[in-house]
Amino acid sequence: MLNRVKLFRIEKNLSQKKLAELVGVTRQTIGLIEKGQYNPTLHLCLQICYQLDKTLDQVFWIDQSEARKVEKN
Repeated sequence: MLNRVKLFRIEKNLSQKKLAELVGVTRQTIGLIEKGQYNPTLHLCLQICYQLDKTLDQVFWIDQSEARKVEKN
């Protein structure tokens, strides 16, 4: 899953640590999400979006090749 968490976090002048505190996870979790190395639950995605004042589709999406793999299964 791709995301713009880091971009919008920086726009809001939030550190990874502060965003993590606001959504109830560790700073490391936010770092992994930003790198695309951890797929958060829908609930966590929505919490992040709420804190960033963005919609789900502005922050998170899957690339087309990943979407096609899901459709075939």
